[in-house]
Amino acid sequence: MLKRISALILAGATALTMAGCSSGDDGSTSAGGSSGGDDKLVMGFAQVGAESGWRTANTKDIQESAKTAGVELKFSDAQQKQENQIKAIRSYIQQKVDVIAFSPVVESGWDTVLKEAQNAKIPVILTDRAVDSKDTSLYKTFLGSDFVEEGKKAGQWLVDQYKDSKDDVNIVQLEGTTGSAPANDRKSGFQEIISADPKFKIIASQSGDFTRAKGKEVMEAFLKSNPDIDVLYAHNDDMGLGAIEAIEGAGKVPGKDIKIITVDAVHDGMQALADGKINYIVECSPLLGTQLMDLAKKVVKGEQVPQRVVTEETTFTQEQAKEALPNRKY
Repeated sequence: MLKRISALILAGATALTMAGCSSGDDGSTSAGGSSGGDDKLVMGFAQVGAESGWRTANTKDIQESAKTAGVELKFSDAQQKQENQIKAIRSYIQQKVDVIAFSPVVESGWDTVLKEAQNAKIPVILTDRAVDSKDTSLYKTFLGSDFVEEGKKAGQWLVDQYKDSKDDVNIVQLEGTTGSAPANDRKSGFQEIISADPKFKIIASQSGDFTRAKGKEVMEAFLKSNPDIDVLYAHNDDMGLGAIEAIEGAGKVPGKDIKIITVDAVHDGMQALADGKINYIVECSPLLGTQLMDLAKKVVKGEQVPQRVVTEETTFTQEQAKEALPNRKY
């Protein structure tokens, strides 16, 4: 009997320990093994949210890369709210993590909390999205895509497609989250390329907040107020996929009646491209985890790292999407 009671007590204690490792009072979760030894690097990561297929793939890759690298990951989901990210970062500062990484919801308004991290001697790494702080000493490095270049690639494809046309080309644009780096930069890069030819006219542009549902809603409004749309440029695949539903609901054929350009190259977007519903996709890879863990280990050791680390990416046509899909990781 005593042996049986002892076994039950041990099992209960083990269960409590496991529960304590997986979550915290701030809603963050831990991954990457036990929270044991002092030599284990602890990272606090404040994610934007789960607004798209891209973001889901990005989260999964970071969590899996942390486990592989032996990094204890404290993870929080900001649900696309800056105040939630700031709260999470302050929680990580209080917990005295070794390094903080986050993908900023918007570009502005970070100086105060980043200064708090700096005062606590906790290095910060920006991933995927940048901040507009003039004080670049507040973070060690920024790992992510060149969003301006992505916009330029989208614009160049459009210019090439219509190089022999003399007619006006009416474009509608589904922008990402207002104030976010990818929304600002993908818009400016695209505009820079198409502005050289006055036949390209952006007749409507509005935020779809990077979500499929909002993309559909805004595209429905575009179609009602602008009967002659030639091209849709969506700042991510998910908004483009939502827009496809709206286009089909209006009795038009996506990819033919309205040419569609998107950014990301997640699986659902690539499938739509292979099916001819999207015409061109500019890649923005979410697989940043391995590079992030390597950078984290270096900055914690005090090693010098580049202030800007750009990920390598490509573009996809319909035929290229068909070739890439069978081995696509996201």
